[in-house]
Amino acid sequence: MSLAGQVAVVTGASSGLGWALAQALATEGCKVGLVARRR
Repeated sequence: MSLAGQVAVVTGASSGLGWALAQALATEGCKVGLVARRR
């Protein structure tokens, strides 16, 4: 499945699973919005 041009919002993106998911989505071409409390 191609994620190019898709948009995702990732919560908990300052570390751990949320950060890894955001990186993976961006690598696949997805536009990623990050939501975090620490950064």
